[in-house]
Amino acid sequence: MSSTDTLENNPQPQAADSAHEHAHEGHEHEHAHEHHHGPVLNPECTRELVLDVPADEVSKAFRTVVRNYQKYARIPGFRPGKVPESVIRRRYATEIRKEVIDGLLPERFNQGVRDLGIKPVGQPQVTELNIEDGQPLHVKAVFEYIADFSIEGYKDVTVEKPSVEITDDEFQHEMEELRESRATIEPVEEDRALVDGDWAQISYAGLITEEPEASPVAGEDTLVEIGGKDTVEAFTSVLRGAKPGQELKAEVSYPAEYPDAKLAGKTVAYDVTVKAIKKRTVPELNDDFAKEMGHYESLDELKNRVREHMANRKRRSVEAETKDKLFAALTERYSFPVPESLVQDQIDTRLDRGLRALAAQGMDTEQMRKLDFARLRTAQRDGAIAEVKAYILMDRIAEAEGITVSDEEVDREVHLAALQSREPVDTLRQRLTEDGGLARIREQMKREKTANLLYERLPA
Repeated sequence: MSSTDTLENNPQPQAADSAHEHAHEGHEHEHAHEHHHGPVLNPECTRELVLDVPADEVSKAFRTVVRNYQKYARIPGFRPGKVPESVIRRRYATEIRKEVIDGLLPERFNQGVRDLGIKPVGQPQVTELNIEDGQPLHVKAVFEYIADFSIEGYKDVTVEKPSVEITDDEFQHEMEELRESRATIEPVEEDRALVDGDWAQISYAGLITEEPEASPVAGEDTLVEIGGKDTVEAFTSVLRGAKPGQELKAEVSYPAEYPDAKLAGKTVAYDVTVKAIKKRTVPELNDDFAKEMGHYESLDELKNRVREHMANRKRRSVEAETKDKLFAALTERYSFPVPESLVQDQIDTRLDRGLRALAAQGMDTEQMRKLDFARLRTAQRDGAIAEVKAYILMDRIAEAEGITVSDEEVDREVHLAALQSREPVDTLRQRLTEDGGLARIREQMKREKTANLLYERLPA
């Protein structure tokens, strides 16, 4: 202790985030926002600690630090090791004061907290500090802690655990989606008119009735499905029964909720030319189709792989959703105050996760700086509180269940993170050890183990 001290729709993660995330913290992503928590603490879980150090111990600490500066200070006009104490004290007053504080207070603070029998979180905030050589050191600090509360009955908290079995309807739908993904659109050679299900290749130019001076709404070689769910009805009505070479007129009144803001609520008079008729062909499900999809010798082999993929995807989805419901049920059952410092840290985590997603989508740092972070932090608050409560509960339940994480398990996780970040394992481990990331990985893994245990215990 010294004398100084994610977006709006970001989905809520499970009680344990991926430990790999720690491999990237402060490493590759340059954040476009700063973390401004402020000194706000939750009074429901805040304690005050007063420490007084006798004057003789303070003087001794000052002498030790000053002598150390005398030994190594290099000041023009003085030989090394011969700088007068008065010069040292005057020139390095701020640095000496800080070193004395750092030497006298941390262990005393930690012991004081141990004597109180509570677990502090976040950084303590110094509210009073009097320090002067030859005088007693007096300091008063406030800090947040995780309040004690009972988790009696946590094993009785249950939520519905849906089946992870793949139904026939789900499988058939997946196979149809697979077929549709391989559909082709081919020219229709026969001389006939457009019918529902056909695709018309058209060119068009339209004038917005309400904005006669606006540029025409135009397109070349556009494909329009006759009777398609995404086709404006007016186009289907005009094109149905038409043949290539025909020139048509269509007046389209777009609804106010139309996705294209330029056309929403407007009426457009179009001149349309039909250039060709095309037909969408969906391949048959057979062995040839399976071979085209990859290294599959038969349709049965493809179906087995699809079913396996669906089962894994559904299992992960059901497990994640069920755990979220279980966390919500647990946090609703147990009421306890949450340290504000943990909430603010979690808001940071959520915002950072959101910024990484925006960066992956192409948003640059300058665009990120223009975001309203005050509003974004407010939007993340409820989700952050829920997550912190879930974390605290998982920690308490892990303690009750005797759940631990071995060094070997942490080491495996670090190796996986190193592979993902393409960083030498030893380099990553050293960085995580120095910034506390290794301890956070262990903590998250323990929470994940706890969540898995509670999930497995849920009645099917």
